[in-house]
Amino acid sequence: MTVVGAGGPSDPASSEYLVAERVVAARARIEEACRRSGRDPAGVLLVAVSKTMPVDLIRAAVAAGQRDFGENYAHELRDKAAAVPGVRWHFLGKLQRGTVRYVADLAEVVHSGEPGEAVELLGRRAASHGRRVDLLAQVDFTGRRQGADPEELESFLGRLHELEGIRPVGLMTLPPLTPDPEDARPFFARLRDLRDRVAGRWPGLVELSMGMSGDYAVAVEEGATMIRLGTALFGERPAPGTG
Repeated sequence: MTVVGAGGPSDPASSEYLVAERVVAARARIEEACRRSGRDPAGVLLVAVSKTMPVDLIRAAVAAGQRDFGENYAHELRDKAAAVPGVRWHFLGKLQRGTVRYVADLAEVVHSGEPGEAVELLGRRAASHGRRVDLLAQVDFTGRRQGADPEELESFLGRLHELEGIRPVGLMTLPPLTPDPEDARPFFARLRDLRDRVAGRWPGLVELSMGMSGDYAVAVEEGATMIRLGTALFGERPAPGTG
């Protein structure tokens, strides 16, 4: 395999080479899922979830042509954005009042918008720096995760559209973790249907962030426009306290 970009990994035994290889393989699988569902692969954005991963592996993904990266922790976002410039950073974790300033200053896209003071602070901070952050409203279909209840989504979206510094662009969800990717399909279909329903009022809501390493092909078949891949690209994450 030829890795795109100067300085890319070349040793087939290296972790960097494996990351580059996995990026290419993931894109091929996305294209296959798009063909099955009659979609244009250009309509699906791959976000590489680099939380807890070393900068060298992020750079290997960049060498393979990857440009969008997602972090779950604001301090990691701050440090990695300084170490790897020139890429597009997404924030995927829970917004916290004490660290939301890093997200407002550095993230281009926030996938985890939920009702509360933190998202209000995000908007105010971004606006004060002349920025507008693309934001997806996270929807919780289970009643056990973070995010807006589907019945309260329209009220939340209305508030988001009033906030300076925020541009609401779509919806995100996390289905329950199951070994069978097909178990996630109903949740992806519900998010798509919910997006289609509220888009009549807010036509700018076009994005669907759904699908991770175990179920992203199913998510693409159900209309995902953004998928979030961590272990499928970087391998298993180190156990706490081991790295």
